[in-house]
Amino acid sequence: MARPRIVVTMSDPARAADPAKAAAKNARYLVALDAAGADTVPITAATAADERRDSLASMDGLLISGGADLDPARFGEDRDARTRVDSERDALDEAAWQAADRAGLPVLGICRGLQALNVFAGGQVVQHVEGHVDEAEVVTHPIHVAADSRLGRLTASTALTVNSYHHQAVRPDQLGAGLRVSATAAHEGGLELVEALESTDPDRWVVGIQCHPERTETSPPELHALWTDFVAACARHPAHR
Repeated sequence: MARPRIVVTMSDPARAADPAKAAAKNARYLVALDAAGADTVPITAATAADERRDSLASMDGLLISGGADLDPARFGEDRDARTRVDSERDALDEAAWQAADRAGLPVLGICRGLQALNVFAGGQVVQHVEGHVDEAEVVTHPIHVAADSRLGRLTASTALTVNSYHHQAVRPDQLGAGLRVSATAAHEGGLELVEALESTDPDRWVVGIQCHPERTETSPPELHALWTDFVAACARHPAHR
């Protein structure tokens, strides 16, 4: 059977302060999907419009990767001084999400991708979480996974220790329409944050995860099942020829 084609929306490395580092980050997503059995189609805001259009029209699934902060104007808030937006990336992700949603395709959102899925569904984002700013030092923490969630069934676990590379997040009371919480973590001051979410429709493969499972050196091995199940769902979808 032919491998499914998965479009991966990414930040443009050429616009980063360290293009080589940004390109290496992007490559991790592609390596993970390739290992799980997919052909990848990376696109950025710099990708030509006709190429983007053709890629979205022929995809079997969508991965929204990490990147800069979402523009708070999209969820009705003024911008925090620590928020760094990429409006062109926002537009790219939204167009890709709309194309995938119209076709009912499987969608995986990672870090910013989780937040994007929530905002596109009408939800909101916490613009800054204290203690989540220094990427040079890897932070790990435990999360609680709902046993009856897709993530819970895939990992066969209700407790995982994951990495953290974000300073924005989603609270359970900020969820968009058609989404449910599938994992949470407790933070300082009693703050509870969403660590994973998914579609309330059990027949629709839409999952967002706040950690970075493509960073295998700091991810639990149980998360490998997320990649393989996502790719399998893309291969099963009627859009896949």
